[in-house]
Amino acid sequence: MMNVFPEVKKNFGFGCMRLPMLRNGEVDVEQCKVMADEFLENGFNYFDTAHGYIGGKSELAIREFLAKRYPRDKFILTNKLTTAYFNKEEDIRPFFESQLKACGVEYFDFYLMHAQNKDIFEKFKRCNAYETALKFKEEGKIKHFGISFHDKAETLDKILTEYPQIEIVQIQFNYLDYEDASVESKKVYEVCEKHNKPVLVMEPVKGGTLVDLPEKAQQIFDDLQKDSEDKLSNASYAIRFAADFPNMRMVLSGMSSIEQMRDNISFMKDYKHLTDAEKVAIQKVCEVFKSQNLIPCTSCRYCVDENHCPMNILIPDMFSTLNAKKRFNDWNQDYYYHNVVTINGHARASECLKCGKCEKVCPQHLPIRKYLEDVAVEFE
Repeated sequence: MMNVFPEVKKNFGFGCMRLPMLRNGEVDVEQCKVMADEFLENGFNYFDTAHGYIGGKSELAIREFLAKRYPRDKFILTNKLTTAYFNKEEDIRPFFESQLKACGVEYFDFYLMHAQNKDIFEKFKRCNAYETALKFKEEGKIKHFGISFHDKAETLDKILTEYPQIEIVQIQFNYLDYEDASVESKKVYEVCEKHNKPVLVMEPVKGGTLVDLPEKAQQIFDDLQKDSEDKLSNASYAIRFAADFPNMRMVLSGMSSIEQMRDNISFMKDYKHLTDAEKVAIQKVCEVFKSQNLIPCTSCRYCVDENHCPMNILIPDMFSTLNAKKRFNDWNQDYYYHNVVTINGHARASECLKCGKCEKVCPQHLPIRKYLEDVAVEFE
């Protein structure tokens, strides 16, 4: 598609929700410096964060590995207004200013109303959040105004109709969710096209799910490449699937190691569209996933951040453990559940209070309470 944001050099972005981490729980800033250097050297310049990412550490890391080390016009930085950090209109500006300070910048290139769904949108309207953000744009503190979105197509159509000032929309989009009725990626994308809004893609590899494939799915991609000298990664199929759609302006990848970054750069720098054979293989992989009835969790960790679980249950870890057992028949997951997931003050799945706080913030709209019952049956 035409480059509607010429300052954005390419269609691949550095998502900063899953940065490399040290054993002490801090961001590995030195590795991030190497990653940022290679990213920029290869012609990419788009970075994406939000205040809640890595418990507030993402913004601070960006200041260290990016903002302090490069002139401001050398990188594009996106940040977001998240519902957990304001309750009235007067809260928004101080929070926004704190984000600028945390990132070490004087403006954001893109500022998104974060994780919009039907209920969150109503809160943003009550607090005049959209209007306040548009004032930031008038003041030159943001260059472009948009939203990130986690709901059904009908809600997105309503938001874009009420606020035609929205310049760009960030959506979850990957080959596993494309036809999924709970996520509606295809329908949501079509609403963006209807309103002529370019799209930013999050979760193209679904939190790593489309990298660490079930054995049968992995065999499909292995067979595809058996006579090829240049071996492509599983991530390459997922990211290119999203990038191939004409209205996609940017595909984000949450890279947590220099190896992941180098792999992604290898197929996004000189971009090649999916072949017909690759498209067929992707469809077959989707069929394998559907047959295994896995929990479609992306490990975004919204459900365990900001005290959303009063019992301190490690919900994403439990779902990952159950999925691993289903995928690989890995009985070590029983050990992992009892000796890793439920120690250090974390409750067992059976101790869920059924309060539903986790489900209210889940971008995937998962029936988390029901899935925790499945975890308890399997492991307890």
